[in-house]
Amino acid sequence: MARAPLGKSIALAALGAAVLSLAVSAQTDAPAPAQPDGPPVAVGAHPLSAQCSVPTAEIAAPAPLPVLVSRLENNQPVRILAIGSSSTWGVGATSRRKNYPSQLESMLEKVLKGVPIEVVNRGVSGETAETTAERLRMEAALIKPDLVLWQVGTNDAVQRISVENFERTVRNTVMILRKKKIDVVLVGLQYTPKYARDEHYVLIRDALKRVAAEQNVLYVRRYQAMEYISQTKANLQMMADDDFHLNDLGYQCMAEHVAQAMTANLFVRRRKPAS
Repeated sequence: MARAPLGKSIALAALGAAVLSLAVSAQTDAPAPAQPDGPPVAVGAHPLSAQCSVPTAEIAAPAPLPVLVSRLENNQPVRILAIGSSSTWGVGATSRRKNYPSQLESMLEKVLKGVPIEVVNRGVSGETAETTAERLRMEAALIKPDLVLWQVGTNDAVQRISVENFERTVRNTVMILRKKKIDVVLVGLQYTPKYARDEHYVLIRDALKRVAAEQNVLYVRRYQAMEYISQTKANLQMMADDDFHLNDLGYQCMAEHVAQAMTANLFVRRRKPAS
């Protein structure tokens, strides 16, 4: 049986929508890599619900996911390790199936048709980046993920961890994971009015953004997305009664934003060098 290019298995409408939403102005003209015999993989950016809809620029800064792309091109199963604190574990959700990793798994399976997706939840409430980083090395060795989703920064900001220590911890951990051929997605701090004017909260948020840019890893702008929804859809309540943890809708939006960032990012192509 002839081997078909991956690009031919992508619905043209989905491709166009994703490319326009990312405002990618230039793409390579090289043909997409061939896909092994078997059912085609339908790849498209995950759509956002009306409640969770935000401008694409508010969701993520694009960066390559080479391991994920390789797995998809070869119709291989994808294992994702979701690690972080209470927002990963799901404090405030009405059930374990309502936390963001569980919802994300279902969303990715719908978009990346034909590819088995497993999202392993290793969230622990209250952890700072340094504690999670130590645990992450062990979890990565045991689980052997293709991609790590690291939700990080909120507890460091609240517990007043120094910006320098936080930044060094995240940077070093990202470098270790990438040397092990593991894709990394950084999921940023959550938005809450309690800390909207907190200087240290802003400094930690900026440090995470800085590491993501320096290391060229996909960064989900969770704070900006939540802030946008809070300011434009005042009738929606995404926070639990403590006004800090998320409720079911908050976790749904978090999952949608991560899914959209990851799947839309698959359409990003490097710019061709100037001749």
